[in-house]
Amino acid sequence: MDAWKSYIEKVRWMMRKELLATLSDPRTKFILIVPVLIQSMLFGYTATYDLDLAPYAVLDMSHSSAAADFETDIDGSPAFRRVRTLSNSSEIADAIDSGEAMLAISIPSDFESKLNRGEPSPIQVITDGRNTMTANAASSYVERIAAAFNAERNPKAVAVTLETIAWYNPNLITRWSFLPSMIAMLAFNQVLILSGLSVAREREQGTFDQLLVTPLSPTVILIGKAAVPVLMGMIQSTLVLLICRFWFQVPMAGNPLALLAVLFVFTLSCTGMGLSISAISSTMQQVMVYCFLLLMPMILLSGIATPVANMPEILQILTYADPLRFALEAVRRVYLEGCGLSAVAWNFVPMLAVAAVTFPLAGWLFRHNLG
Repeated sequence: MDAWKSYIEKVRWMMRKELLATLSDPRTKFILIVPVLIQSMLFGYTATYDLDLAPYAVLDMSHSSAAADFETDIDGSPAFRRVRTLSNSSEIADAIDSGEAMLAISIPSDFESKLNRGEPSPIQVITDGRNTMTANAASSYVERIAAAFNAERNPKAVAVTLETIAWYNPNLITRWSFLPSMIAMLAFNQVLILSGLSVAREREQGTFDQLLVTPLSPTVILIGKAAVPVLMGMIQSTLVLLICRFWFQVPMAGNPLALLAVLFVFTLSCTGMGLSISAISSTMQQVMVYCFLLLMPMILLSGIATPVANMPEILQILTYADPLRFALEAVRRVYLEGCGLSAVAWNFVPMLAVAAVTFPLAGWLFRHNLG
């Protein structure tokens, strides 16, 4: 019994020692508390398929009181927010292609006359099939509004019916919307970690100081260390692209060269972020912690699962610093829509801005923190 008491006492003192050592380090306390708070808040606001003020456009060719009543029901729903009132059917494509509207509702010219004759009156609902989860959710919400509209007019008859069309993904196959996004997301993970480990690995191995005394300038060192993660990221992205296209048979509408141009700019921005992390990290373990701290929030804010427009306004502002958001948008548009570089040119601006900030920052940190 005494031996057991002595053993337990030793374990207790060892636990106390480790607890004091853990809590006395400011960095450790930061790692224990801040990531949990950030990720729990982000998950709560972004990891949801519920629609909140989903943007939609409406084309009313009936101009009748019944159509106005149906539009009022949609406008009064907390799930939808009208962003455009269309004048002809040719404007539907622009509203959805640009991402301004998540869905478009087209009311035919004979809408009220069919209702008055007691005939089913179809309304066309065009959803953005690039995100199958939100497309299904939006269609379900409109169906509930139509059911309530029918119940109010004539509970015994099905008056308003819906004809749902999903653009770019007619059968709403989840793989079609998810796999093209993985082309950018997997490259993001790998490039950020690979570039982040580049300097920290040499510091642990003791070779970075030797590198600094060579005739190579910090700029040359920076370019050399950036080239390999960019190359590896492009190779991995191409491999995922080939698997997506030829193994899983996800049809590609756009030009592969345009897609590779998007991915090249994206890997540049990721490499700049990784090198900046590497420059402030003393060990590879610190790099992994910092990368983990960034990876999950940036993936959640990218819109890969839920639309950015469905996030709180403050989080929507934060997404402008997330190059993954614009890479995903550009990849989806090129791959699924067949857009050219001119159509996705605006997405290059935030990614190039991140690269323009992080590469000089990494160079400055190399000279001042690692020399």
